[in-house]
Amino acid sequence: MLEKIENIKSEANLESGLIKDEKTLEEFRLKYLSRNGLLNTLFEEFKSVDRESKGKVGKSLNELKISLQKIYDEQKEKTVSGKSPDNESPDITLPGVKFNKGTKHLISQAIDEITEIFQRIGFQVYEGFEIEDEYHNFDALNTPDYHPSRDMQDTFYLHSEGKDKNYLLRTHTSPAQIRVMEKTKPPVRVIVPGKVYRNEAVSSRSLAFFHQIEGLYVDRKVSFSDLKGTLDYFAKEFFGENLKTRLRPSFFPFTEPSAEMDVECYLCSAKGCRICKYTGWLEIGGCGMVNPDVFKMVGYDPDEYTGFAFGMGIERTLMPKYGIPDIRLFYENDIRFLKQF
Repeated sequence: MLEKIENIKSEANLESGLIKDEKTLEEFRLKYLSRNGLLNTLFEEFKSVDRESKGKVGKSLNELKISLQKIYDEQKEKTVSGKSPDNESPDITLPGVKFNKGTKHLISQAIDEITEIFQRIGFQVYEGFEIEDEYHNFDALNTPDYHPSRDMQDTFYLHSEGKDKNYLLRTHTSPAQIRVMEKTKPPVRVIVPGKVYRNEAVSSRSLAFFHQIEGLYVDRKVSFSDLKGTLDYFAKEFFGENLKTRLRPSFFPFTEPSAEMDVECYLCSAKGCRICKYTGWLEIGGCGMVNPDVFKMVGYDPDEYTGFAFGMGIERTLMPKYGIPDIRLFYENDIRFLKQF
């Protein structure tokens, strides 16, 4: 990686002499300093550098960043100052030109980042349906008719044509697991990002509409330790190596055993606050080993295959990472909030 850094530095120094106007200056910025530029790509690669080399590589990477920024600033000053002759004053009565550059929403950025993390360990991306039938949303996931989540006060039902044709806004991304397994023989390793809907009271921690990302891995001899290792890997890649996590026993109809994953509350440094309900921990999702009854619904042999599944809320995952105290901020379209990311 050190050789790559030096090559980019040499290439940038050569190209700096070719900057003659605003167009070539912008081309230089896009190539090296933009969100999709070479410098940002190097910082992404830096995450996978081994611990022994991080110090040396990190120093070179920061020096490259300073060098590229210096070239850009110097060339920008030359380009702007060269527009008007020294003996000609600018016309201050002319209206200014304002360029508003759009950016990706924080949630879209997070989905891209989380997807990329899981793709590195072999997960494929699948997109399900936001309008689901009751069978895939509940029945096939071992959720019986008497389960509270099927009540009208918890689920947004859209249309009913008898028991087998009740349609609703999906309450989780888990129905996509069923659809994938119905069409695919093991091994299966997929993640499913998307919008979900629940008839919940609006508060700083919950909305009736939010985003989830679901994961499923099915093969022979898949164990709970595989699940824990996968989630630990994700947490350290997304939040940072020093993050503390824990799994708490829980219950979900479609997994057995089940657990919920918590991360240390960033807002109060695990001391306890209103957002973490004074526990020092924030729940980001549920997980567990796929219930054998679910395998039977899709034609998998539970004696031959095992698997794990997990699901996490994107907004609740972002809140501890960036110290966001209220989930409603994501949807208020406040430019002061959005521009921070």
